[in-house]
Amino acid sequence: MAGLTACGSDGDGGSSGGSSKAGGSSSEGGKKDGDSPVRSALTALQAASKTTQKQESAKVEGDQKQTARGASMRSRSEGSFEWAGSGMTGTAEITTEGSAAGAAGGRPMQARYLKDAMYTQLPAGPYEGKWVKYDYDVLAQKGGASGAYLKDQIQNNNPARSVQLLLATGKVKAVGKESVRGVQATHYTGVVELGELTRSQSQELSESDLKALEQQFRQLGLTKERIDLWIDDKDLLIKKREVARSSTGSTDVDNTVYYSDYGTPVNVSAPAGAMNFEDMAGAGAAAGQS
Repeated sequence: MAGLTACGSDGDGGSSGGSSKAGGSSSEGGKKDGDSPVRSALTALQAASKTTQKQESAKVEGDQKQTARGASMRSRSEGSFEWAGSGMTGTAEITTEGSAAGAAGGRPMQARYLKDAMYTQLPAGPYEGKWVKYDYDVLAQKGGASGAYLKDQIQNNNPARSVQLLLATGKVKAVGKESVRGVQATHYTGVVELGELTRSQSQELSESDLKALEQQFRQLGLTKERIDLWIDDKDLLIKKREVARSSTGSTDVDNTVYYSDYGTPVNVSAPAGAMNFEDMAGAGAAAGQS
């Protein structure tokens, strides 16, 4: 999910879209006589943000590719999430591949997300098959700025928020109509400064954590991110793509997420007998894979 998350027309069949709870469409761009393209795009995204937020749950399919310091990793995930009230809950199956994946590479991992913690069932190693608990507060304490950012993302990064982030920048334009897995959608795009994006995206980070993250981005040569959103005719977000490439060539991130079946039931509970990650040797590495 922190990562549950190409450009252009997919045309690859399948189905995606929303439930009958969705309202009328504004995804044609909201264009009226005298409106600027930017204002029209912002109007349409405002409608999409409200409609998506009201759905409160969806099925989510993600594909994240990352290269850092010569090591590559690709994570594919599929699950269902709910964002009613505060925090996110849900379940997912995550498969990680690549030179940075380690012993778990290519082996599916089960994950559960509750309001206060994330649980993963380790697919390999000495604790294979065991459930491990990653308490969000402990991650924030032990991981510094990066841990605090991870906690914030897992707890708050629902699809409506993705729309709100692009809205907050005011830097967006409509590209046109495209097909996303057989569903017609309007494609919107924008490029934002990573520092600006982090501040807009992070609801609970301290000023010192935000500055530390911005420093980490600068050291990696990451300054900007491109965000692409696809909104269907029910004003629902059905696809998101985020791409960031470093000026040094050392780090690249390409994250695509598909949303479907809005309003789907989500049932999740903490697994019995889970171990705390801080009590396990090497469990911190497994946390990074989730």
